[in-house]
Amino acid sequence: MGRQRKTVTIYDVAKAAGVSVSTVSRVLNDKVDVASETQERVLAVIDQLEYTSNLAARSMRSRKKNLIGLVVPDIGSPYSIEIMKGINRAIAESPFDLLVYTTGDVKKSGAASHEQYYVSLLNNSITDGAIVVASAASGFVSDAPIVSVDPHGDPIEGKPSYPFVQGTNYQGAIEAMEYLLRLGHTRISFITGRPEIGSGQRRLRGYKDALTDAGIEVDERLIVAGDFTTESGYQCGLALLKMEDPPTAIFAANDQSAIGVFEAAEELGVRVPEDCSIVGFDNISEAKYLGLTTIDQCLEKMGYIAVQMLINLIESKSLEESVYKMPTKLVERTSCHCLAVPA
Repeated sequence: MGRQRKTVTIYDVAKAAGVSVSTVSRVLNDKVDVASETQERVLAVIDQLEYTSNLAARSMRSRKKNLIGLVVPDIGSPYSIEIMKGINRAIAESPFDLLVYTTGDVKKSGAASHEQYYVSLLNNSITDGAIVVASAASGFVSDAPIVSVDPHGDPIEGKPSYPFVQGTNYQGAIEAMEYLLRLGHTRISFITGRPEIGSGQRRLRGYKDALTDAGIEVDERLIVAGDFTTESGYQCGLALLKMEDPPTAIFAANDQSAIGVFEAAEELGVRVPEDCSIVGFDNISEAKYLGLTTIDQCLEKMGYIAVQMLINLIESKSLEESVYKMPTKLVERTSCHCLAVPA
């Protein structure tokens, strides 16, 4: 019995031709910035390896793909799942299909370069456009449109060169803090998110500004570094609740971190909300079952809007706004306790 022929990939073509994957993609896409000698060598390898059955090759020959790419850091996280619900609904209403790439663990080294590679691979050879969620990379090289959800960096300091959807993170953080301040809390901790994500930066700024506006000095000891994961929330929660003078309230940069604080409180015998109030951000499905007070930024709708924006760009339609700001709102549940005496 003969051995089954191994499927030839774009990596095999690149290796055999002595060029990068991006160069192979550009040859398949008939880009004019590839030297004729290089193009001939790549095409010869493609013929030799019989690479014509590959999805990228088929799509480049037909020029019509009807395929959208999605690059997401952790496909299993509640945050990503909520966004993907909206993306899935928008895709179902469109003629497009969806191809998903994930970098896996958000803490994995090289996440930014992986994102850049995936976007280059998708948009230079396979898809009509791509959506990038909570990007660790600051920029991308792409021949097709990109729309981001929660982009890299602080959009106030420097907007990405591509359209994006983002919640009103600063206003949401202000609203969360004003709520805790109205309840009488003045010793409030903040667990940060990933520092390269603009939303996390804006929430931290809102936390600090709300304290300053209330005449309360910002205590840097009450600000601890998280990364939007439950594990980091748990570790930060342990550190804060073990302090000699622990905070009476903890504002976590997202719901997953807040869930970690719940776990730390339970382990230490700290009662929520009697001993410590907790507020999150995102309003993922789990927040409702925990009774977590949080800031809702309509993640599902953000995913839906991102697809609509991308399809408009693919169809060469102009966008009314290159930045879509999703309004946030406070959702009060049972995780906060009033310290103030009602007037």
